[in-house]
Amino acid sequence: MTIERETLEMDVLLVGAGPANLACGLHLTKLIAAYNERSKQSGTKPLDEVNIAVIEKAAEIGAHQLSGAVLDPISLRELIPDFENEGAPLEAPVGEEHVYFLSEQGKIPLPILPPPLRNHGNFVVSLNKLTRWLGEKCEAAGVNIFPEFPGTEMLYDNGAVIGVRTGDKGIDKTGNPKPNFEPGVDITAKVTVLGEGVRGSLAKQLINRLKLDAGSDPQVYSVGIKELWEMPDDRFAPGSVIHTMGWPLDSHTFGGSWVYGMRDRIIDIGLAVGLDYRDPSIDPHHEFQRFKTHPLIKDLLGGGKLIRYGAKAMPVGGWYTMPQLTSDGVMIIGDSAGLLNGERLKGIHTAIKAGMLAAETIVDALIKGDFTRNTLGVFDKKLKDSFVGSELYKARNFHQAFDRGRMFGLITEGVSVLTGGRLPSKLPIKAGHEHMRMLKADEHTDRYAGLKYDDKLTFDKLTDVYYSTTHHDEDQPAHLKVADFNICVDQCTREYGNPCQSFCPANVYEMVDAGEGKRRLQINFSNCVHCKTCDIMDPYQIIDWVPPEGGGGPNYRNM
Repeated sequence: MTIERETLEMDVLLVGAGPANLACGLHLTKLIAAYNERSKQSGTKPLDEVNIAVIEKAAEIGAHQLSGAVLDPISLRELIPDFENEGAPLEAPVGEEHVYFLSEQGKIPLPILPPPLRNHGNFVVSLNKLTRWLGEKCEAAGVNIFPEFPGTEMLYDNGAVIGVRTGDKGIDKTGNPKPNFEPGVDITAKVTVLGEGVRGSLAKQLINRLKLDAGSDPQVYSVGIKELWEMPDDRFAPGSVIHTMGWPLDSHTFGGSWVYGMRDRIIDIGLAVGLDYRDPSIDPHHEFQRFKTHPLIKDLLGGGKLIRYGAKAMPVGGWYTMPQLTSDGVMIIGDSAGLLNGERLKGIHTAIKAGMLAAETIVDALIKGDFTRNTLGVFDKKLKDSFVGSELYKARNFHQAFDRGRMFGLITEGVSVLTGGRLPSKLPIKAGHEHMRMLKADEHTDRYAGLKYDDKLTFDKLTDVYYSTTHHDEDQPAHLKVADFNICVDQCTREYGNPCQSFCPANVYEMVDAGEGKRRLQINFSNCVHCKTCDIMDPYQIIDWVPPEGGGGPNYRNM
């Protein structure tokens, strides 16, 4: 079928409405206005009107944004110096802080807070609220924002990126157009900035096509499982912070938890699990439910009620895993670029700063009329010369050390902190899914046989998905593309016990009876919370996460 597509011409196209791209759009409007004012005074030629667009797959700005989160305000203050008085949605400044090592029933408080986890001067925030607020700032500054527009395909001309094609709407599950069919739009631009978040589908296409990661180590990830609880009293003050390590995770599974106090008697609680674990039966959602049964957490949440749920992967490989971030006509920023500092558990401040540096680079490109890597490539250097680069370089071996087990990681991290990140020099790492070991013949045991769901403290996956307010039109093609279902049914069953049923925190993947003693993989794509874990952790790398129809997915509020 030949489809007639509308072409929308922009000067700058920002794909994904996260903090990186919103900071880029807002800062770009300020830089252009400042340049034109200087031009007026000096009599030089100002820039013509610059059309800036942000496209976002969610139904509204912020709806797919989820993070812990404790915000280091360094870059937000640079972007919006008086952000407190301008109404930034801050929950509270960080107050009381604790770090514990947990056993199954006990806790050992760390007598000294590790320097990377000291949060004095930082703020507990909701990333969902923060991005909504930044989106409003962008719109007020004249940036065009288009929700429900997922980018599905890069557009090229002689190898240079010239824009993005957005997804079609109104396609039924068999791939045929429905009466409400609307073709996607080709949005062309002089510069396209990919800030799609972790494991961005367009960034993945671009990096693979142009081999932008040829000189990098493989990126590695964690997945964060998060709930919001409403409490009946003020037992956990806004701004209070707890971090834990240890139980329920074993010594070869990277991760830890957070508990943050928010306004209005809300507790933000979650567990991050490294997506480089060994045991194929590990289930991050179930580990989080077990975590809540610890006396410290059970007592804290007693009498409260669950009000929100969500999950999101995060890039934790750091410095050595970052790809080349620019090519002709294109830049990569934020989590798509792997800018999270895993040692500090923070990435919002690095994303905002990257967006600002990208805006500075784009202004120079607009002035020169040169959108090749000759000009855009300055961004790679700007980033590495900024505090973002120094932070990531100092923490360059953080996850790499824990890749060798908790004890080695703690010792190495201690050495790194004491030497200011100078030692060790470089530790190797491999992709997370390569760590998963095959099952032995007698290992088909239920790791979570003792886990019970009481619907008061602990919840099964489908109940939690309900609290994510996830919605997809079920009459559309599944956005989880499996390259070979035979591998799932035969090889994966034998070798790994179908770990997709475990690592997915939304019960998307199920092995069901297909009759005549056979089984098949059922994909419940309407449950998907867009965490990308399946795309990352599948041991055969045959699952490809692509955006569903625009507007589908979770609707995170206050997350």
